[in-house]
Amino acid sequence: MSERDPIQRMADGRRDLQGIATWEPRSIVDRVIVALYRGGLAAGRAVVVALALAILLGQVFLAGLGGTLAQPVVGVFVALSVVPTLALAWYVHHLDVTTPEPLGLLVATVVLGGLFAGFAGVVNSVVEGLFVAPLPDLLAPIAMGLMFVLVVGPVEEGVKLLAIRVFAYRSDRFDAVVDGAVYGAAAGLGFATIENAIYIAGETGVDSPLALIGSGGSIAFVRALAGPGHVIYAAFAGYYLGLAKFNPDRAGPIVLKGLLIAALIHAGYNVLVSIVPTLYSLVSGTPPLLAYAGFVLVYDGIFVALLYRKLQAYRRAYDEAAGSAVESSAA
Repeated sequence: MSERDPIQRMADGRRDLQGIATWEPRSIVDRVIVALYRGGLAAGRAVVVALALAILLGQVFLAGLGGTLAQPVVGVFVALSVVPTLALAWYVHHLDVTTPEPLGLLVATVVLGGLFAGFAGVVNSVVEGLFVAPLPDLLAPIAMGLMFVLVVGPVEEGVKLLAIRVFAYRSDRFDAVVDGAVYGAAAGLGFATIENAIYIAGETGVDSPLALIGSGGSIAFVRALAGPGHVIYAAFAGYYLGLAKFNPDRAGPIVLKGLLIAALIHAGYNVLVSIVPTLYSLVSGTPPLLAYAGFVLVYDGIFVALLYRKLQAYRRAYDEAAGSAVESSAA
């Protein structure tokens, strides 16, 4: 419940307190100010999207990403690498017990998730170049681990929340807490798609068709395993964004909690994936790629189970509330 001025509490709606303790647009000036405010917000969102698009276009045309992706084999590998991520995003959408989300909003969130990936890429590159690369080999891994925790996790999960916040969050169709997880999964899908494309294109700059297929297939397999993580992390953060929308008095701490959960899960993956599979491979003699696959399946499986548990708890509460409503109306 929002706080009220003492006059509001005592008057209890019996007196017009416009300009004294309450305010709503009544005059032409008031309406112009409201229009200017809304226009400023819309312009700000447009600038953010335009900047993200400019970064992506720069990667495509200036960094040569477009030419590499234009090769049919590379395009196929990118598409294949996204299949597990798409399947997991669809599954999160399937777990939504409320009204289905409109396809237009979902697609827009996927696109924005991909566009805003460029922001994270720029920040990560700058931080790594300034603080990690100059360090000696002994300290670089420690600095990289700190970077995963303090920069990569919060920044990448933050831009996914931004992808939801600038559009889908404002829609009347975002009408349930669980919708946040659905749109989070969509943002994660868009982010993972662009990230996969960049990684695969970066690993396939070779002339030989056989070498192209070999390197592309290997990195596509790795990215197919890594991509679903983005859906998991963003679905957690998105759920708390949905919780914040329907608890506006506590919105800030709720959003921060979701962001921290997603960022820590993300950073934990980045830190452990470079250590655990390597050690396991050395000790057991398991091929490195197989050890990596096993680690990802176990790590992601744990958090998919936790996400499923949270969404099922929402489903049970929804079913119980719906049942109570039916009983009340029948009485």
